[in-house]
Amino acid sequence: MDVAAIAALAPVIPVLTIERVADAVPLARALVKGGLPVLEITLRTPVALEALQAIAREVPEAVLGAGTILAPDQFGRVRDAGARFAVSPGCTAALVEAAEAARLSFLPGIQTVSEAMVLAERGFTLMKFFPADAAGGIAWLKSVAAPLAGLRFCPTGGIGAETAQAYLSLANVACIGGSWVAPREAVAVGDWGRIERLAAAASKLKRP
Repeated sequence: MDVAAIAALAPVIPVLTIERVADAVPLARALVKGGLPVLEITLRTPVALEALQAIAREVPEAVLGAGTILAPDQFGRVRDAGARFAVSPGCTAALVEAAEAARLSFLPGIQTVSEAMVLAERGFTLMKFFPADAAGGIAWLKSVAAPLAGLRFCPTGGIGAETAQAYLSLANVACIGGSWVAPREAVAVGDWGRIERLAAAASKLKRP
């Protein structure tokens, strides 16, 4: 499944930083049950790969991605752990080549028009816009819609329930990434019902 098809599955991709392996499966189940099947597990904790493996094994209906990919050798490791796509906050030529070698769908990150043009030359038509809110947010996306016609984005960073729909109303936004659907305090106490409700609300957000 290519990254555009993955992005089409739900309007919101939860961006998850998992601190305890024991939380991984119930967290994934709550999000999927709420209607958000595409999950990004960030490689920001020592248990991230183990959490990825656990979800892949126990929640097969989840479409798993690995985020915060910074080095070429991470692609093979996350693929073997069960990831179906990889996400990076930025991009380099080495990362593009590693993604191709690993045969893993890749959502590279950009922050400027020039970066988007470089990736477009490599055949990418969907990119992560990060950090979205700090880098211009909705105003930036509106401004680049005409000159970067044909390109679509997954804005991530600083987006919450209050601004999610405004982002998703833009024609050049394929989906958004966010962590508000899995609040740290809810995960800490195992309030999976609250997370499922937040996911259900996010799954109902409209795209053009």
